[in-house]
Amino acid sequence: MSLAHRDQNVIWHPYTQMKTAARPIPIVRGEGALLYAEDGKAYIDAVSSWWVNLHGHAHPYIAGKVGAQLQTLEHVIFAGFTHAPAVELAERLLQILPSGQSRMFYSDNGSTAVEVALKMAIQYWNNLGKPRKKIIAFRDSYHGDTFGAMAVSARSAFTAPFWPYLFEVEFVEVPVSGKEEEAIRQLEAYAVRGDVAAFIYEPLVLGTAGMVMYTPEVLDKLLHICRQHGILAIADEVMTGFGRTGRTFASDFLHQKPDIVCLSKGLTGGTMALGATTCNERIYAAFLDEDKSKTLFHGHSYTANPVACAAGLASLDLLLQEETQTSISRICNSHGAFAQRISHLPSIQEVRQRGTILAVEFRDTSASYFSELRDTLYSFALDHGVILRPLGNIIYVIPPYCITAEQLGQVYQVILGMQEVVSGEKAYPRPEQTMLHD
Repeated sequence: MSLAHRDQNVIWHPYTQMKTAARPIPIVRGEGALLYAEDGKAYIDAVSSWWVNLHGHAHPYIAGKVGAQLQTLEHVIFAGFTHAPAVELAERLLQILPSGQSRMFYSDNGSTAVEVALKMAIQYWNNLGKPRKKIIAFRDSYHGDTFGAMAVSARSAFTAPFWPYLFEVEFVEVPVSGKEEEAIRQLEAYAVRGDVAAFIYEPLVLGTAGMVMYTPEVLDKLLHICRQHGILAIADEVMTGFGRTGRTFASDFLHQKPDIVCLSKGLTGGTMALGATTCNERIYAAFLDEDKSKTLFHGHSYTANPVACAAGLASLDLLLQEETQTSISRICNSHGAFAQRISHLPSIQEVRQRGTILAVEFRDTSASYFSELRDTLYSFALDHGVILRPLGNIIYVIPPYCITAEQLGQVYQVILGMQEVVSGEKAYPRPEQTMLHD
């Protein structure tokens, strides 16, 4: 029995309607930007396996560091104990994070990094004896799938069953072109009430919303309002961190700096799960007290796992190398040239780019995550050996930094083929015709 058949007998996949989905593609190994299937077919991982892979699959340097750590210390409880990989990773990250960050709290993934940030912000005000209960977020934001993270994310079909259980959040417009002043007015109206604990935001790029992009200048204005009213700024850099926007962190484009930063995804180069939440010394100091009730009562069994921290250190070594920085610049330039090349095509609504992130939005009257076009484009890319996971009618490319010029060219050719399908120039079977069922 094939691996795909065995999978269907025992596995429940994420974001997947198991009744109608095609059989999963069994991947047996990876190398660089390529993933190899059980049948021998190679796929270019143009989405970095959900935005996590920075340096390519099965990177020998990271593997070596992880292997060495496994032979030294695989895990230890992090309450009352510490270890070198966790301390060193915190020291090195705090040196390159936006100025003012001074403490690191480890967790498991992006959602938990956000949960920690929200709890830090709310308890900060409680510890000061000045409770503030409101959180502000962008209307179309996504911050994760745990309950706190869902609460500060867009109300959508993904969260609809849980709406009665999510805490109330004040949402403001995303300050895209033409809506900057509206977003500023809305934030100011909430800020003057004096009950807002924090503003959480995806800096410059809203990922799951469709790689929606806005300028550093307007975000600086929003954060300045937060500063004026004592509102804590939480930068969710889970997706935008570690070079994705062309700089090490999206916050590096800003004059105003966050109070709290959430990290995950590229933190270990895509090797294994690890999350981190950093904060400035002012927030940390509010938890220091003889009164033990002011402790941040949060933790995970695998907090600061030494093997994950070793992977994070290895990934950071690679990220800061001149070769990687050159590759990031190469991808940025390549995306920019391709965006100019296709922006005028009639089937394309808009092309957006920020650093190594490229988004192509196709014209589609039924644009939604559940649209037929989404399934068509996904299948088309797979048939042509490229993994592109559309957000409705939006194709995005976030490749590993090791992707070659030839591989990137192949990705672009697939996108050009997609626009021919959308415009009707090229026939392609409907998704249900390619589905595999038992």
